[in-house]
Amino acid sequence: MGLSSLCLISVSIYILSTIVLFHLVVANSLQSYNTPTCHDDEIYALLQFKQSFGIRKSASADKGAYPKISSWKSNSSCCSWDGVECDEKTGHVIGLDLSSSCLYGSFSSNNTLFSLVHLQHLNLADNAFNFSQIPTSIRNFPRLRYLNLSFSVFSGHVPSEVSQLSKLSSLDLSRNNDMFSNEELLRSLAQNLTGLETLDLSSINISSTIPNTLANLSLLTSLILNDCSLFGKLPGRIFKLKNLKVLDVSNNPALTGYSGSSPDLMSLKLSSTNFFINLPSLIERFPSLKELGVSSCNISEGPVPLSLGNLRDLIYLDLSDNKFNGQIPTSTLGNLTQLTYLSLSNNYFHGPVPQSLFNLMNLQTLRLDHNNLSGTVEFQKFLNLQKLTSLYLSNNNLELLAESRFLNNATTVLPKFEYLGLGGCNIREFPDFLRSQEALFELDLSGNKLQGQVPKWMWNTSTQTLYQINISHNLLSGFEKSPAVIPWVGVQLLDLSFNMFRELLLPSTSIMYYNIANNKLTGQVSPKICTLTYLGYLDLSNNKLIGDLPQCGRNFSVYLEYLKLGNNSFLGNLPQSYSNGSNLRMMDISHNNFHGQLPRSLANCASLESLVLSHNNFSDTFPDWLGALPELKILTMDHNVFYGVILKPDKKNLQFPVLRILDLSYNNFSGQFPFEYIFSGNGTTSITHDLEYYSIDSFPSLYYSITIICKGVERYYPKIQEDLILIDISSNNFEGQIPEFIGKLQGIWSLNLSNNILTGRIPSSLSNLSRLESLDLSHNKLSGEIPQQLAQLDSLSKFNVSHNNLTGPVPRGIHFTTFDSTSYLGNQGLCGDFLPKKCGNFEGTQLPPSTSEDNDSGSGIELDWKFVVAGSGSGLLVGVVLADFVITKWNVWFIEIVAVLIILFFVSSTQSHKHKNIFRVSKQNENHRELRANFGVISAP
Repeated sequence: MGLSSLCLISVSIYILSTIVLFHLVVANSLQSYNTPTCHDDEIYALLQFKQSFGIRKSASADKGAYPKISSWKSNSSCCSWDGVECDEKTGHVIGLDLSSSCLYGSFSSNNTLFSLVHLQHLNLADNAFNFSQIPTSIRNFPRLRYLNLSFSVFSGHVPSEVSQLSKLSSLDLSRNNDMFSNEELLRSLAQNLTGLETLDLSSINISSTIPNTLANLSLLTSLILNDCSLFGKLPGRIFKLKNLKVLDVSNNPALTGYSGSSPDLMSLKLSSTNFFINLPSLIERFPSLKELGVSSCNISEGPVPLSLGNLRDLIYLDLSDNKFNGQIPTSTLGNLTQLTYLSLSNNYFHGPVPQSLFNLMNLQTLRLDHNNLSGTVEFQKFLNLQKLTSLYLSNNNLELLAESRFLNNATTVLPKFEYLGLGGCNIREFPDFLRSQEALFELDLSGNKLQGQVPKWMWNTSTQTLYQINISHNLLSGFEKSPAVIPWVGVQLLDLSFNMFRELLLPSTSIMYYNIANNKLTGQVSPKICTLTYLGYLDLSNNKLIGDLPQCGRNFSVYLEYLKLGNNSFLGNLPQSYSNGSNLRMMDISHNNFHGQLPRSLANCASLESLVLSHNNFSDTFPDWLGALPELKILTMDHNVFYGVILKPDKKNLQFPVLRILDLSYNNFSGQFPFEYIFSGNGTTSITHDLEYYSIDSFPSLYYSITIICKGVERYYPKIQEDLILIDISSNNFEGQIPEFIGKLQGIWSLNLSNNILTGRIPSSLSNLSRLESLDLSHNKLSGEIPQQLAQLDSLSKFNVSHNNLTGPVPRGIHFTTFDSTSYLGNQGLCGDFLPKKCGNFEGTQLPPSTSEDNDSGSGIELDWKFVVAGSGSGLLVGVVLADFVITKWNVWFIEIVAVLIILFFVSSTQSHKHKNIFRVSKQNENHRELRANFGVISAP
């Protein structure tokens, strides 16, 4: 190579290097120009904000959540930090998006965030701010156009300062379930935030009507007021907003209105409201709909209208919880090829699953559960819907062919399911396709025909994502190669009940709901159960577990609300593990062998509503200290060894303010039972017509259950209606009289005071108990007559006063003639038409005292003196027999006729001689019993 060539190469390299260096310098300059410099005070504010919160993975629900603030470093410009946006010219922080950032902690008004006064965009959604109130310092953002604080565990009153952010175009405070406000919030938003385009206040308890002024927000494109406790009528002007595309007022049961019309509305959700909905008409008036939700709208019984197929742009359709019947319309749904969400659950559809559903290739969610669908379905067809992530087929009459031999092995790509509800589908083995599922969140295989052991490969199914597993109501006996701890690390709800498991497996520490009742578990409960610190529901009942319960002390879950250990063979003392702040609401430890005293730490359970201690060996005095619990409604202590006199305590706050069910039967209590002390609250003294059932807010589909003796029969109540009021203190040694106060317990449904040593009369105030269906006073020492007023108890269907010292006539009422004669056994002085002893001269006690009005009508006294005359003038035998026969067997009109004939006969034969006793009796205003006594004297031989 020549010298000239080398020089040329050197020059070329030099020139190329110079060009590259120039471009690098220019690029660096441009980058410096495009990346604004962050202000020091804003860097400090953001770093202080970072320090004020912790990082907790569970604080965010989004699957893609990650802690954005972890990347914030003081040695770099904040404008480059994750989630931070700066103004290109000024360098001020104008945007902060920390949604789903796993932030955990309390939000205070002096947080340095509020010094970022140039903010225009703030998104803190999907974090956990520990029930903080939205700080009033929110007013420090006058330039704010976008504010999203949704689903971030805020609580308390929505501050009025929010309505002062006059430049807002988007406001989202939704899904903060403990937040509340009133109609003033809606009015002020409508008045001040005239530029609002999107408004979402879902799950804020507003509890008001919707003001007409809300329709003044002319720029509004999206209005979402889902689950706000709204009532009254939705203003019709809302539908006339020209820009409105989305309207959601669902889950406001007291909200009414007419759905109006809007040709441009694209999303309409009216589910669980009181709107009048004519579905064919609605379809005609909203032709552009892409989303339609009308579940739980009490739509009239009938088939799905064919015109639904005209809404060809629908991507979301919810017709669940209505009264639709017939077969699922094949052609109608076949036209809706854009559907991604379809719910027809909780209706009355029958017949097969239509083939047209398998052509909806865009479906992501399909809900057909809780209908009457039948026939055989090849699960392979669902697997062909590649976008399907949620499938619910439970509670039908389907036979789902999901076994491996029915699946096409050539299928290489399977849907990535997140929710699978296949309960009650007659599946006989664990579906093999589950092996490849890695993103399952919820799996329901309950109520099938699964038997044998759970296969070992199930331990590897969606180990990181599974949240809820239900394999209850099968014939499963165990787990193949069961580990010490269940490996689904994130599972929070696990239901293994109603199988034949013999080993008590412990779930991971994240568990919130664990139900393994009604199996064949044996042995003792491991102390490791004390590590389940998030447990809210635990049911080990109806097994064969033995031994003492672990002494967890204060290490056990403070979140525990529902504890059910009944019908095992546990023994020993009940652990003292109930600390202040306990959330326990229901505890059932019945049918075991617990003994000793009740733990006084139960008094710390301020939320306790139901305490069931029945059928144990507790030996203690009455727990009057439980009277301070403000929510205690159910207390059953029957079949134990409780003893002693129940004394009224000195403290006024120990009065069981809302107690509704009390069972102290089969114990050794003595002395007088203090009705006025225990039932002085309004739990039993008011008549309620509450049709709700006792349940747990955290698990709303789970109800309290109880076994009680009612109407002489032991009955199991899987759900307890809140208006059920029952008192049973039978089979003790209570003594003294039944107080008249008992008549104030007007809401009571069943009262059992039997097998005690009660004396005195039956109080007539019992007639005030209009809802009373069962009354048992048997096996006492009651005396006197049964109050005639009890005949007014129209609801009474069970009545027992046997084995007392009662006398006189049984009340004459339509119900008392239906009671078995055994209800009155052992009362020699009782009489009645349906008893062996007829009343005879006691009959008069059935009639009320006479009045002048009675005399004028020809009854009462006037009737009796006619028989006095008959007895005197026509002879003793005729008078007595005729009087007794007529009074007891004939109607009043016939008695009158016979009496007049006797008088005429007497007058005609004794015109010159009138009997003095006749006039004496007729001039006296005596009661019925005295006249019959006079009659007996006059007729005496």
